Amino acid sequence: MQALWMVLASLFFSIMSVCVKFAAAYFSTFELVFYRGAIGAVIMAIACQRKGISLQTTVPKMHTWRAFTGVVSLAAWFYAIAYLPLATAMTLNYMSGIWVAAFLVGATLWQGKRHDVMRQFPVMLTVVISFLGVVMVLRPTIEQDQVIAGLVGLASGMIAALAYIQVAELGREGEPVERTVFYFSLAAAVSGALVMLYTGFSEWVWPQAWLLLPIGILAALGQWCMTRAYNDGATMVVANLQYSGIVFSALFGLFLFGDQIPWMGWAGICIIILSGIAATALRERSLNKVST
Repeated sequence: MQALWMVLASLFFSIMSVCVKFAAAYFSTFELVFYRGAIGAVIMAIACQRKGISLQTTVPKMHTWRAFTGVVSLAAWFYAIAYLPLATAMTLNYMSGIWVAAFLVGATLWQGKRHDVMRQFPVMLTVVISFLGVVMVLRPTIEQDQVIAGLVGLASGMIAALAYIQVAELGREGEPVERTVFYFSLAAAVSGALVMLYTGFSEWVWPQAWLLLPIGILAALGQWCMTRAYNDGATMVVANLQYSGIVFSALFGLFLFGDQIPWMGWAGICIIILSGIAATALRERSLNKVST
């Protein structure tokens, strides 16, 4: 049952990305960030109130860093969704797990732990192979003159990895998930509103404006299901099942937007997925060795 929570979360995020792609034709990236954050903040505030969780925190600096990285990653992801095939944008964002592995290896190298460096060689190999997949995915993108969107999408996954590392730190500090998501959503709403004051507001076009509501609701539902999966299930299995979102997005992109990804792009997506699964398994095995 726990594994199904992650599959459901991936489905919610994929449907949200469909709404974002449709809405991007009528609203700017930071407008979408604002509405996603505002709706999510309301939902999380209600969840905190119902569970008796105070919104006061003893680690505001940690929330600030998590919110900053999360908002930048979210804006980059929404931009990529607007200008790239849906499966491509989703794949680049879901590279966050591989980026986490890369950061951990980089930290080991920086600390000069030679023994640990050799032990991390298999993880390093998965990272290198995954970037081969990135080249294969972005090559058709570059041919379509969408190189900027491709690089922004790649950055969204990298910055998301920093956000996830901070989320893990907040969890170790005993911060409730609802409070963490609330502050992230609030930061997204405030950041979007500030940018909108400078760039202006788009005219609401009906019925497309109704897409803004499901974006926030689906994002909140996706985060809740994902948290439930990680709390109740085996970490490695759950982490690997998040890649089901790429499959959902590929199908949505094919049937709803007519996305045509060349065979090289599909091969690159498969390489990234397999590399992510391998990196997750190797990290899990490394953690188990440390704990024993």
